[in-house]
Amino acid sequence: MLELRAINASYGATAVLHDLSFTAELGQITTLIGANGAGKTTTLNCIAGVVKPTAGKIFWQGQDITQLGTPEIVKLGISLIPEGRHVFPQMTVAENLEMGAYSRATSPDVRRDFDRVMQLFPKLKTRLTQAAGTLSGGEQQMLAVGRALMADPKLILMDEPSMGLAPVVVEELFQVIEEVKAMNKTILLVEQNASLALNIAHQAYVIELGRVVLAGSGQALLHNPAVEKAYLGL
Repeated sequence: MLELRAINASYGATAVLHDLSFTAELGQITTLIGANGAGKTTTLNCIAGVVKPTAGKIFWQGQDITQLGTPEIVKLGISLIPEGRHVFPQMTVAENLEMGAYSRATSPDVRRDFDRVMQLFPKLKTRLTQAAGTLSGGEQQMLAVGRALMADPKLILMDEPSMGLAPVVVEELFQVIEEVKAMNKTILLVEQNASLALNIAHQAYVIELGRVVLAGSGQALLHNPAVEKAYLGL
């Protein structure tokens, strides 16, 4: 469904990604794990069109999207949930969700998707008129996921969704991620909690210094001695 071929990316003179290649399959959860600064966020930003690769190609359902702009990429069915959530703090919860459907506002299915988000996140239903900036961190993350779903994406890019959240909220969030996958969504997950990410992932890649150094099923990497030592604290 998604293929990155030998992607290089830089910020000015600083090279971040080096011949990065991997695939994400339809209807599966694929996770990228690695240390801070490994290039995981840059990878998601390249897919979303926020950062343009300096070399290599990105294919989405067989189409080369390497040089497309973010609006075009969203319309093709790819949504990014950025690190830090980045909800619109002065807007209400309802307005944030409406912004997620901006590119498809005339679609008759928008209401269907709104109702689906309400079922997925009943807490948001009681806060529709509340300013998003006044929500707790966990509620803001729920809103960020809901806003992405309002675009009716086929692929959801999630960047560090558990960051800064209490353990009980993180557990709830990962249950939601699996529920979202069950809605026929494909998920590419970047996550600092490697154990949780590998437990739910079908396919996983370890990135170091902008390169894939290990690949396999989530369960295989979960029990890989090198991964256990470097990322699981075992």
